[in-house]
Amino acid sequence: MSHETRPSRTAVVIPAAGRGVRLGPGAPKALRALSGTPMLVHAVRAMAASRAVSLVVVVAPPEGLGEVKSLLDAHALPERTDFLVVPGGDSRQESVKLGLDALPPGIDIVLVHDAARPLVPVDTVDTVIEAVRDGAVAVVPALPLADTVKQVEAAVVPGEPEPVVATPERSRLRAVQTPQGFDRDTLIRAHETVTDNVTDDASMVEQLGLRVVVVPGHEEAFKVTRPLDLVLAEAVLARRRANDGF
Repeated sequence: MSHETRPSRTAVVIPAAGRGVRLGPGAPKALRALSGTPMLVHAVRAMAASRAVSLVVVVAPPEGLGEVKSLLDAHALPERTDFLVVPGGDSRQESVKLGLDALPPGIDIVLVHDAARPLVPVDTVDTVIEAVRDGAVAVVPALPLADTVKQVEAAVVPGEPEPVVATPERSRLRAVQTPQGFDRDTLIRAHETVTDNVTDDASMVEQLGLRVVVVPGHEEAFKVTRPLDLVLAEAVLARRRANDGF
């Protein structure tokens, strides 16, 4: 089969080595339970729900490697998808790079997904993959902003009033989500070239001077960062169970 006709194979890297300070003390954020199931398992299931995904690589805290492997073994996951757990690094960027290093040959498309976004609908995953298949080297799902945004001059002392310096045009701004999708070679080159510690893989590709495109995100792909987000996530899961028997 020629390269032109061979279907692209897709893998997902989920960096889950962080502790999630903003959710308070306790288990690492990715291992917090949602409806009795760890958030990480929900996130892995969300990625594996796409029939295009053949491998999910979870990058775990080195000290929690066994626990994460046991969690994935204990929860029902689609048989068509392979899973791999590898130790992470000190930063998110380093953890993603370690996940990329673990990918086998034959993977053409790589998604990078936040473990703290456990409820991404499969249609969003498929939309990102399709955009990369259609030729984009980097794709991010995103939503228009509901709030007006102000650019401020940061206060010297936290909590002090901050002067507004600009009001960006809201219609041109987007709130970015994950999974972000990439041509594998492009993402590897970005991680080998960009050394600044960035929070977003797409911005690394931007620094290479390459075009990043946006596709529609979904309101249920929100990031669980604060205690209030856990309440919202539980409500979404309860609605899904009521509507779909999820």
